[in-house]
Formats: sequence, C-alpha cells, structure tokens
Amino acid sequence: MTTDPRRLLDVIRVVGIADVLLLVVLLYVAWVDRSDAAVSVIGPIHGLGFVALLFLTVRGAAERFWGWWFPAVVLVTGGPIGSLVGDVVLRRRLRPASEAA
Repeated sequence: MTTDPRRLLDVIRVVGIADVLLLVVLLYVAWVDRSDAAVSVIGPIHGLGFVALLFLTVRGAAERFWGWWFPAVVLVTGGPIGSLVGDVVLRRRLRPASEAA
C-alpha cells in the first residue's frame, strides 16, 4: 500500500489545517460561549482529527517516507502544530535539487 510521500503529506496538511480550525472553534465554544453541548460535539471531532494525523504520520514512517520523529512530534505537540511543522521540514527535504538552487 505504498503511495507517494508528497501525496501523503498533502493529506496530512489538509487534516492538520482542519484540525487547527476545529481547535480554534473548540476553544471558543469552551471558553467564550461556554456551551457544553457544542463542546460535546466538536471535542470528539477534534479528537478524531488528532488520531487521523497520528495514523497518517505513523503510516508514512512505517513506509519509510520519513523517520519516527514525525509521529513523535505530532504526539508530543497534540497534533496539528507538530504535523504542520513536520510538513514544512519534510517538503524542504523532498524538494528537488533544481528547485532548491
């Protein structure tokens, strides 16, 4: 089930951005709006985004697209921030030499 590392990074980027947006909404409804009903819906969706990010980064590490540092960073940072930082680092490494110059 090997894919292109760039394609997998594209999926990770989309899920990471969506999860950051969900985090912002979750913080708003938890601290400003104080809506327990909204938190009980948005919280698990945000949690699924974290699990998806972790799964995708572990999958890429298992396929040897990148090292195990990427899933570790996603786990330690709580998901979206680590995935977006790792995305930037990996895209720089994957850039062809002709584009780098």
